[in-house]
Amino acid sequence: MVSEAPPFWWSEPDWRAWALYPLSWLYGSVARTRLERAPRVPIDAPVICVGNFTVGGAGKTPTALALAEAAFAAGHKPGFLSRGYRGSLRTTALVDPARHNARDVGDEPMLLAAKAPTVVSPDRLQGARQLLTEGADLIIMDDGFQSASVRFDYALLVVDADRGIGNGHVIPGGPLRAPMLDQMRHATSLLVIGEGTAADEVIRSAGRAAKPIFRGRFGVPGAGRFKDRRFLAFAAIGNPNKFFETLETTGAQIVERRSFGDHHMFTNDEISELLDLAQKQNLEIITTGKDMVRLTSGHGQSQELARKADVLEVELRLEQQDVLKKMIDQAVIAFKKRDLAASTRRDSGSGGSGKT
Repeated sequence: MVSEAPPFWWSEPDWRAWALYPLSWLYGSVARTRLERAPRVPIDAPVICVGNFTVGGAGKTPTALALAEAAFAAGHKPGFLSRGYRGSLRTTALVDPARHNARDVGDEPMLLAAKAPTVVSPDRLQGARQLLTEGADLIIMDDGFQSASVRFDYALLVVDADRGIGNGHVIPGGPLRAPMLDQMRHATSLLVIGEGTAADEVIRSAGRAAKPIFRGRFGVPGAGRFKDRRFLAFAAIGNPNKFFETLETTGAQIVERRSFGDHHMFTNDEISELLDLAQKQNLEIITTGKDMVRLTSGHGQSQELARKADVLEVELRLEQQDVLKKMIDQAVIAFKKRDLAASTRRDSGSGGSGKT
């Protein structure tokens, strides 16, 4: 059981990365062109995009949730926009936790919908407009940085300090979704989560580009309740090791750990193995919030595992106070400026000031 991302993506470039370099160059060229020529259609609300440089988990969803919390505190009505990765819905829809599950809309939208109105759509522009009809006055895009079909007023790129950008190569030779420097040009700021030096290259690049750099880490509310408990821990997220490391900071003892590919839907055989192993070794079971929403969308043994598993909830904790509020304020200011500019262009096009 391994992550969907090939392990060689997260080490120094080897012969596999270099053998795939021609394909990576081609992929990167297309991605660069897409970034530079994307339509970025404006909508009638500030838009904050939370993205990352690479395939795989860097902490986008917890960051988006923290932004929504800050937006509520500032008096806004935030809404989330997601593509609904691996959900079966192929139309624009407002996520209804009472009616939808992870198989319908994807795991991350289910987590987001517990915090604020969430729309999933294969067409992000259509999804953004749907959020406006739902009353949102601030849109938080969970991913979507590279597609850029919606114009955003603030682009926050999240990077994991432990993994950085891996071997620095573009898909398929590495985890980058587009060349790092090209992505950096379209970013507003950088958020580095965790400890480690793997993101130093990205940090230096952001510094040279005069992009603000913020730091944070994941904390566990009520962490003391896990101390000295013996667990079988399993995760099907972009970076399972981050989950294991965070759990160990609580004083929990991980006796057995199991990793699966990101967004993995567990089979009955896999669930049986987890349940049997925990029973034989007298272990408690623990997983992530994303995994739990996938389990609860299943039936039979999936529901049994969901009942027996605990969840490690995490929250983003930033080193600087009011950083998220300042990001929101900056997005609102940028929106007002472009809205004023659009009004001026409309008035100029009508041959007057627009007043009668």
